[in-house]
Amino acid sequence: MKLSIIIPVYRVEATLDRCIESVLHQDIDDFEVILIDDGSPDNCPKMCDEWAHRDAHIRVIHQPNGGLSAARNAGINAAQGEYITFVDSDDYISPDTYAPLLEDIGTADIIEYPVYKRLSLQDKEYSNIDRYWLETKAYAHTYACNKVYRSSLFADVRFPVGRVFEDAYTFPLLLRRAHSIITTSKGCYHYDENPQGITATADGTKLSMLLDAHMHNGMPMDDEYYLHLLNIQMDVWEQTSQPMVLPTRRLHTDIFNGKNKLKALALNTLGIRTLCRINKLIHHFVSPSR
Repeated sequence: MKLSIIIPVYRVEATLDRCIESVLHQDIDDFEVILIDDGSPDNCPKMCDEWAHRDAHIRVIHQPNGGLSAARNAGINAAQGEYITFVDSDDYISPDTYAPLLEDIGTADIIEYPVYKRLSLQDKEYSNIDRYWLETKAYAHTYACNKVYRSSLFADVRFPVGRVFEDAYTFPLLLRRAHSIITTSKGCYHYDENPQGITATADGTKLSMLLDAHMHNGMPMDDEYYLHLLNIQMDVWEQTSQPMVLPTRRLHTDIFNGKNKLKALALNTLGIRTLCRINKLIHHFVSPSR
């Protein structure tokens, strides 16, 4: 078995068929599709079984609702492929995506491909994982679904059950087990923008989980990565007033432009605590109901 495609399913009646069809229409033969019905209370369990009856590539696992991480983990446990990839059931894949990825991955452990309107990538191979992390700003696209992974990377890695932003926890663990990663301009993952999704609606408590994942991932941090985390830290402190976990750092302001340059200058001049207080004060007056 070459590729295991893991698709968690929960309350996606409107998009499930589109997702599965996009996967089945790929120009590959040696693959399996594992549909994880995560206790969906609608018609999705029946739809999954109907798809499995129609196409021998498809297997279905029905389990009580445990969330996205639990569903993906069930798929990992059942996967038989040399490689693993994930697709969320409200998203879909462009035609002719998986074939070139499997052809190009070679001896690499991970290949990452573009996300429509979110992420474009150059054709490049990295044997230095730290360089990949900083050069591509991978900390901003730790998405699980736009990558194909060698299955052996998951030997002792699973997604954290009960946490949001689970990708930010898991991807660095996989990178630390990888010898090389390829980025490619081939293929495309279509992410369904959900205004009610976790990313769009995350409160301070959920954002603190995201910050915690970054603070303990063991990956290198440059000034651009620090500024990325500073934005999260300001939101967490504004909404929760929890003690700050991001350490003080003086940034090289000449590498930034526009608002980021101003923010870096303000950080160097005022310090992180004062900057967070000013940020909260500005939001209070601009949006008092926030």
